[in-house]
Amino acid sequence: MERLPTTPHDAVFRQMLMQKEVARDFLAIHLPEAFLAICDLDSLKLESGSFVEDNLRSRYSDILYSLHTQHGPGYVYALIEHQSKSDRLMAFRLMRYAIAAMQRHLDAGHDTLPLVVPILFYHGPESPWPYSLNWHNMFVKPDMAKALYSHEFALVDLTIMPDNQLLQHRRIAMLELLQKHIRQRDLSELLDPLITLLTQDYLTDAQLSVLINYMLKAGNAAEPGALIRQLAQGAPQYKEQLMTIAEWLEEKGRTEGLQKGLEQGLAQGREAEARAIARKMLANGLEPGLIASVTGITPEELSTLSH
Repeated sequence: MERLPTTPHDAVFRQMLMQKEVARDFLAIHLPEAFLAICDLDSLKLESGSFVEDNLRSRYSDILYSLHTQHGPGYVYALIEHQSKSDRLMAFRLMRYAIAAMQRHLDAGHDTLPLVVPILFYHGPESPWPYSLNWHNMFVKPDMAKALYSHEFALVDLTIMPDNQLLQHRRIAMLELLQKHIRQRDLSELLDPLITLLTQDYLTDAQLSVLINYMLKAGNAAEPGALIRQLAQGAPQYKEQLMTIAEWLEEKGRTEGLQKGLEQGLAQGREAEARAIARKMLANGLEPGLIASVTGITPEELSTLSH
């Protein structure tokens, strides 16, 4: 949430809590006991409470202090937010500020996350504070939210999945198979399972084009044109589309071969011309260093030419 216009309540709160001595007393009283037991309050350092998100919108917390722990260099942050009125979304807002503080800690070069302790300071007209400060309770199903965000996230690890399992995955199977094996030496080794998937006819022409394009750009094949032809022969329903790609690849290969041969011929001609010029310069008694600089021929090659 963007900072609302400053009220006298906000202003006096920040003016006081930005003073280290005041913040120390505040945290000595209000920091949760588990953190108070490990934090060195003498290490308090006021940090910027302004965070710029990817969309370049600035967001602000009221007060942010960093603290060292008494057990080593680990960092704890105390994020103190002032409210003079209630806000149903406050728990989520505090989570956003806490994660922004963690991100900035990582951006500063640290490789572990800090503990960010949100503390809400409230003195609004409603009493007591009317909303939960457990952000799980903001979900329609708090128990599911707690389970989701308190355990490891779901992982699809293609590197350990057997190929025969991937082949059962219908419309996503070819993508998974290709991405699992895209770094292998020759994708033609996947010919049989790829044909199996194509004959199941799950893919649209557009989807097949995307996957073939990916395979050709990111993968390796000794003869890509031949591989696509074999796929076309094994999957008649895609034959026209695949043969068009195969013919284009083969024509491209011929063109590139001719171009490479031409470039090699030109390079050989330039080298022969440079050697002829070098011989003349040697015969005229010019310094080898100058000859090497002008012709690009190495001193070792010049030594050979001079004999």
